[in-house]
Amino acid sequence: MSKQDKIKQLIDLRAEAKLGGGEKKIESQHKKGKMTARERIEILLDEGSFEEFDMFVTHRCTNFGMDKKKVLGDGVVTGAGTIDGRVVYVYAQDFTVFGGSLSEPFANKICKVMDMAMKVGAPIIGINDSGGARIQEGVTSLAGYAEIFQRNIMASGVIPQISAIFGPCAGGAVYSPALTDFIMMTEDTSYMFVTGPKVVKTVTGEDITTEDLGGANIHASKSGVSHFLLEDEEEGLLLIRKLISYLPQNNLEEPPVLECNDPIDRLDDALNEIIPENPNQPYDIKDIIYSMVDYNEFLEVHRNYAKNIVVGFAKFDGMSVGIVANQPNFLAGVLDIDASRKAARFVRFCDAFNIPILTLVDVPGFLPGSSQEYGGIITHGAKLMFAYGEATVPKVTITLRKSYGGAHDVMSSKQLRGDINYAWPSAEIAVMGAQGAVEVLYGRELAKIEDPEERAKFVAEKEAEYKEKFANPYQAASMGYIDDVIEPRNSRFRIIRALEMLQTKKDTNPPKKHSNIPL
Repeated sequence: MSKQDKIKQLIDLRAEAKLGGGEKKIESQHKKGKMTARERIEILLDEGSFEEFDMFVTHRCTNFGMDKKKVLGDGVVTGAGTIDGRVVYVYAQDFTVFGGSLSEPFANKICKVMDMAMKVGAPIIGINDSGGARIQEGVTSLAGYAEIFQRNIMASGVIPQISAIFGPCAGGAVYSPALTDFIMMTEDTSYMFVTGPKVVKTVTGEDITTEDLGGANIHASKSGVSHFLLEDEEEGLLLIRKLISYLPQNNLEEPPVLECNDPIDRLDDALNEIIPENPNQPYDIKDIIYSMVDYNEFLEVHRNYAKNIVVGFAKFDGMSVGIVANQPNFLAGVLDIDASRKAARFVRFCDAFNIPILTLVDVPGFLPGSSQEYGGIITHGAKLMFAYGEATVPKVTITLRKSYGGAHDVMSSKQLRGDINYAWPSAEIAVMGAQGAVEVLYGRELAKIEDPEERAKFVAEKEAEYKEKFANPYQAASMGYIDDVIEPRNSRFRIIRALEMLQTKKDTNPPKKHSNIPL
């Protein structure tokens, strides 16, 4: 064979590999509203930056006539490229090849890029669209999954791991995304579950659709498994690019700092008026967040889950910051099981990747009731407290309005190593609200007052006394638990100054194998 023939052979094999399962399968994929693996990578990465590995890998299975069905690449496209000039590693499962099912060589390809990502210290992005384990291979495909899981575990907290679910992801396959930092799912075309509707029907008798069991909406709103709900794949791929812009390459690096033309001393007079006079009236915490951050840009995480707390990423003078904020617009901003879990995981992610945390506090307490107690609110609430207390990144806290009881301690208080704790003049820092406090403090006196008018007058007087003492931030400030009471419209400037001051902060935890967070 001449040199020219060898070159032609290479070109032909590359073209064959790039076709995956062939034109008909590609057409079928497009009809479902889904892209091919390579189309997805093309949108995700900077133009022309993708370097593919293992294009010529094929399976080695001979069972059930598989030796006659070999496809170059074997159902997953792997390699490296850049996002805004920064290196990332990526694998994209190809549903056009054996339904994207996982074989031993398929798993080896994924493991190879994961190992390289760890060596280099760069994010790994997995695009999932697979029918699961390749049944013809038996236990070797299961072993392949376990090899991937082990790498997910070792990479956790070392490099950012992002999973996009753009098709089926079922059975054991769900555990790789579950071990990663962020999961996104597309409406109508993706689903995740451990056991499918048919098995559920057989075992439990429950009749349920694929969508209701494990669709994107379910996991974004009910289970919290998915962090982002997408209209289509393109939105998801562009969202990954945006998400990466807030993150460092690995746990030993700082997040990227972007040039910022949004003035650090920009004032927003509306903030001085945003807290309602009535302490029980809700408002939207996101209005406050958007007004403070660079260019009013906030990337919310878990938007549809546990809406009583808001978490996400923003920039302050070009610096990446993770924001955790109680949301008075939903359940009065109370902490419950789901909100505690959601915020704790986010705080731990930020701490792992050197991202400072801004906490905006307006919390009346923990949600009462038997369902919360039976569900373990004690343990779940402790997760959030643990996450804040363990975190060594810069922590800036602003108490906007209510900060009551144990929830005050949990929300990045000074005693949980909060670095800078500010309060607005509207802050109320106390064991409980005025009404509850009066009932506890003056219960005996109240029991003796029979006249309703006299009783109401007594309650009003005592509530006024309690509010005068605690419905302000100054008692906490007098003890040094609050570092300063600040004018709301000046919050952006004070946050940025605090973050600049804390850039060289060093905080350590005692030497240990690892902590035992209440799971």
